Amino acid sequence: MEMLGIWLAVGCTIAIYSFLYKDNVVFKLAEHLYVGLSAGYGFCYAFFKIVWPDLLLPLGRVTVSSLGGTLSEPLSSHENWWLLIPLIFSILILTRFFRRIDWLSKWSFAFIIGTTAGITIPFVTSAYLIKQIVPSLRPLIIVENTLAQSIISSGNAILILIGIGAVLCYFFFSLEQKKTMKVISRIGIYYMMIAFGAAFGYTIMGRASLTIARFQHLVEWGSAKYAYASIVLFFGVTGLVVFTELLSRRGDDNKPSEIPKT
Repeated sequence: MEMLGIWLAVGCTIAIYSFLYKDNVVFKLAEHLYVGLSAGYGFCYAFFKIVWPDLLLPLGRVTVSSLGGTLSEPLSSHENWWLLIPLIFSILILTRFFRRIDWLSKWSFAFIIGTTAGITIPFVTSAYLIKQIVPSLRPLIIVENTLAQSIISSGNAILILIGIGAVLCYFFFSLEQKKTMKVISRIGIYYMMIAFGAAFGYTIMGRASLTIARFQHLVEWGSAKYAYASIVLFFGVTGLVVFTELLSRRGDDNKPSEIPKT
């Protein structure tokens, strides 16, 4: 079973990387397989980890026997009757598929969006706004154990203050960007470009580390211990891509040419 999983992982990886050549049938097959498995896994995880234990079981536990299912605890014996409310909202979402009553689903979506916004906005405000403001309120002159540490800490505080002021001036549209305002705004642009470049570099480093790890696995799985999976599937996927490309080109050549209208 482990060997089958490794061969599937290698085949899907090579099929996805076939997109480096061009968009082809093998890549689309792997892409649809990935999306389908992700959707299926997400559905099963949501049902068995959330809906079943947190909603259905508290409403009424069902004991399964060889003769069939019997209700072990009636609904009235539970104190979780209020769970009927999310159950009703969940059912209302399914009315989206029926045109005449699809307006009922708006109640569920409104409740979900409103609740999510109410939970997320305070968290995001605290994590990204307040925690960004607090470091900018530090004193500009910071005394550390050594003179070098004091200079570095003070310099960082001054650079942060300059950056905040310059970036805010760049987005201050009430004044025309001329003379001193233009110079300060240009400094703000430099700060933003450095920040965007650092964020982009961090993203590239993360993707590169994932790619290196995947290639390390492909090298490892290309050994005799795993029946040369990487080598065999590389030539197999490559041959399949070439075969499908030849078929598509042959089909294009056999199409009847359009007769020019006179």
